Amino acid sequence: MDELSKKLFHLSHCPSMTWNKTFRLLKADPSLKHFYSYSARHFSEVLSIPLEKSHQIYQEIHSFDMNQWLNIYESCQIQFFPIYDSNYPNSLKQIPTPPWGLYAVGDSQILSDEKKIAFVGSRKGNDYGKKVISKFIPPLVEKEFIIVSGLAAGIDSFSHQEALQAGGKTIAVLGGGFFHLYPKENAPLAKLIAEKGLLISEYPPNRKPKKWHFPERNRIISGMTIGTVVIQAGKRSGSFITVQHALEQGKEVFAVPGSIFDPLSDGTHDLLADGAHLVRNAEDIIKAF
Repeated sequence: MDELSKKLFHLSHCPSMTWNKTFRLLKADPSLKHFYSYSARHFSEVLSIPLEKSHQIYQEIHSFDMNQWLNIYESCQIQFFPIYDSNYPNSLKQIPTPPWGLYAVGDSQILSDEKKIAFVGSRKGNDYGKKVISKFIPPLVEKEFIIVSGLAAGIDSFSHQEALQAGGKTIAVLGGGFFHLYPKENAPLAKLIAEKGLLISEYPPNRKPKKWHFPERNRIISGMTIGTVVIQAGKRSGSFITVQHALEQGKEVFAVPGSIFDPLSDGTHDLLADGAHLVRNAEDIIKAF
């Protein structure tokens, strides 16, 4: 790991360093050459924050034992890819706020593969959602698409499982660190994905997930894929955050229709009314590309 990578790795472990603060720091010192010699006052000036907050950042930086954590992650086969690394997805670099680095466990070679498609939907996904996924994903796997989702219950889990069962690759994008998997009941699935696919997160492995991490996570799901497929999403589904990101990023959005009597279809039908691609099978998706 080069010096700039180590410093980005270090910064990611400072809870007070938001995306914007890191951006300002890099703008002032692109190589972070003087990073360790900055005083709290200098952080205050560069980041345009009160001195009290800059003292907090200074404390977080200088109380972090980087070598200790590098050794821990190495023993767990956790890799860190800064934004300029060749493995970092090119499409993700194009979004308004790309992660400064990604933590990864598993087959990191698939990270840079551009032929990735997202599957999202309700955590309450049922047998209908399972049937749709079992119909859609195997033909996509046959065409060497990598299935990306968020490891949540319901549609996310069904999608990861079907991709693996079909002999394909899948990427799970987490809303927290690897040492604090959420939901906990998906730990066996996460283990399987780490063995046969890839787990990634912009959060360091020791970071516990927070509520706002999951909407932030969704921009990565849409940003690293060429399109997003929505299956079973109610009116207030979190899937729409991913859809909104996808639209802002200029990506394709596909929606699978359902029963007019099922509340889990209300959101997907709204998407179709708003112009999303109606898809009935994998061929409809493949034709779009």
